[in-house]
Amino acid sequence: MPDTIRADGASPLPGSIDETLALLRRADYVGERSLATVLFLSLRLGRPLFLEGEAGVGKTEIAKVLAATLGRRLIRLQCYEGLDVASAVYEWSYAAQMMAIRLAEAAGEHDKERMEHDVFSDRYLIKRPLLQALEPAPEGPPVLLIDEIDRADEAFEAFLLEVLSDFQITVPELGVIKAEHPPIVVITSNRTREIHDALKRRCLYHWLGYPDAPREIEIVKAKAPAAPKRLTEELVAFVQALRKQDLFKAPGVAETLDWASALTELDAVALDPAQVSDTLGVLLKYQDDIAKIGGAKAAELVESVRSELRASAR
Repeated sequence: MPDTIRADGASPLPGSIDETLALLRRADYVGERSLATVLFLSLRLGRPLFLEGEAGVGKTEIAKVLAATLGRRLIRLQCYEGLDVASAVYEWSYAAQMMAIRLAEAAGEHDKERMEHDVFSDRYLIKRPLLQALEPAPEGPPVLLIDEIDRADEAFEAFLLEVLSDFQITVPELGVIKAEHPPIVVITSNRTREIHDALKRRCLYHWLGYPDAPREIEIVKAKAPAAPKRLTEELVAFVQALRKQDLFKAPGVAETLDWASALTELDAVALDPAQVSDTLGVLLKYQDDIAKIGGAKAAELVESVRSELRASAR
């Protein structure tokens, strides 16, 4: 296997799983080897990477890391209910087309076929993320992030099949537009609904779960290095304990990092039950969850995690 793999002679891609792990580490992304393996294979085989998992576990960040470390443009398509071709792929600048027609007529142009050819040209085409991702770039194919695909409608999923199968898009007025070099595609889903098998079959799949305590400590050290060592260990243990509670929405890694930064700003060196209760809104986003964990329950969890940390230190 070569030391490096190139998509098109531009930015080199990692040539091994270890190099992929190192690439993630360069951007302070603490990932497991299983993630590095599927990411390496996705880059090597030119297949989209489908990442599924709870919100806040770092799915979107992987696309950002790839763009930053490989020096590629990041093109993000944020999915939502009602997303259509005009927002995701392309639309025509009708105002500019009408202006061009009127100017042509004023200049004495009456060849309708020629005018139609002129106004339905690249000049009047507004390119949205999916079409932008098919364009060549001097730094190499871009990273296309299709974020939270589970929020889009099933009809949009069906449209994506052509894009992900052949990396091409059909514009009726222009014909088929095909990528000379396919983009690096990362698709994320929070699993609010099931994604159709036809879409998943075109991708390599990886479930991104919550990290265990040692890895989450590494993540906090990398992303919130100002947090004191004891505070980092205690807050990670507290978050790990929270995820075992019956909550409407357990905190993700993003919330752990926000909490570490918040407590550091408050000059905390260790967890204080009162301070925990006052800052639960950083970790938990539903009032019922905050009410369930605040006060005496927070103090109980703080004491529990401290006892566990003391026991493990012996």
